[in-house]
Amino acid sequence: MSDLFEVSDLRLSLPDMARKPLLGAAPRIDILKGLSFSIAKGEILGIVGGSGSGKSTLGRAMVRLLRPTGGTVRFDGLDITHLSEAEVRPLRRRFQMIFQDPMSSLNPRHRVGQIIGAPLRLHGVEGVQALALQALDQVGLPRDFARRYPQELSGGQRQRVGIARAIALKADFILADEIVSGLDVSSQAQVLNLLEALVMDLGLTLAFISHDLSVIRRLCTRVMVLHHGKIVENAPVDEVFSRPKSTYTQELLDAIPLPDPDQPWI
Repeated sequence: MSDLFEVSDLRLSLPDMARKPLLGAAPRIDILKGLSFSIAKGEILGIVGGSGSGKSTLGRAMVRLLRPTGGTVRFDGLDITHLSEAEVRPLRRRFQMIFQDPMSSLNPRHRVGQIIGAPLRLHGVEGVQALALQALDQVGLPRDFARRYPQELSGGQRQRVGIARAIALKADFILADEIVSGLDVSSQAQVLNLLEALVMDLGLTLAFISHDLSVIRRLCTRVMVLHHGKIVENAPVDEVFSRPKSTYTQELLDAIPLPDPDQPWI
């Protein structure tokens, strides 16, 4: 199986606004510190770590929402590390992102059909309406939802709209950043089942960012653990859960809440 993403010695620093002097530029803080890994085509990679670990920054650097300050990012063999925004734009139909908070990423003034169709129009794709309705079918939402506004939907339904928007362009790669963290347990399970089915049916490659190892275990085939901008674990999920190599990974595993035996099943 060939690799879709190849990342080598990836580094990224950002201005530390908390230490910005009254005059001059703010000092920079290293967020990503020399990360190297690959993602095979058709793989579901879990990227996990606590707050400040660099996992969301890594995802944005991979899809070039942030420009790396060092190292290389190759997408399907093409070095995209230092491409200009104009050069990256045609590639964006091949890698899409689903955001954590659908209400902040879905325009409340636009109907669902317009939201799903927006990236299609941006890339000059024909048959926008038909493709938007097809995407609704694929995420299990009724077609008449195309006329609704995001605020008329539940959290799980809004997240399905975000997934529909991502798959409408028939992307090869999807980055999902904490997309189930704000959902109840039932909605979480439904979204995870949907993503798993879409990966199989559409031949997608998925990177799933989360702070929750139990969610990672449910969905992913491999897990990469980040801590202070470095990779401390990168192995198949079962291996990480049974034989963690890093003390930090063990701490994350120990933090997974155990089921309450007195809590009735619903």
